[in-house]
Amino acid sequence: MFKTLSDTMLASPQITPDQVAEAASQGVTLIVNNRPEGESPDQPAGAAIEAAARDAGIGYVAIPVTHAGFSLPQVEMMKEALSGNDGKTLAFCRSGTRSTLLWALARTHEGEDPDAIEAAAAKAGYDVAPVRSIMDAFHAAA
Repeated sequence: MFKTLSDTMLASPQITPDQVAEAASQGVTLIVNNRPEGESPDQPAGAAIEAAARDAGIGYVAIPVTHAGFSLPQVEMMKEALSGNDGKTLAFCRSGTRSTLLWALARTHEGEDPDAIEAAAAKAGYDVAPVRSIMDAFHAAA
């Protein structure tokens, strides 16, 4: 269920509080929730996932991304979350796509190679084409 984007980054479709233990067993020390509350009626509450994470000794941060797209503050929040975590990060949304795209933007904003980020995302089954031009602009400006 969790897809590997890098040695320190996993992406996933919606998780449940019960799956937090599985994340912990895989070395996850931070969970990033990229799904807005109430996006779907069957969606587990972010507070329940946060409580399960805290009980498991895992950090938790919510950086909701709607289908309207990404903003620079979201990218900066993701950069901060990733840089402040010494272990693996698991980011999730409905399908894992928004989490992967936000990770790609954050990494290229840090100066990482867009081609390498794109290849890693593709290997995990995700396409960064919707944000590739922004990734290139971030990389050029870094």
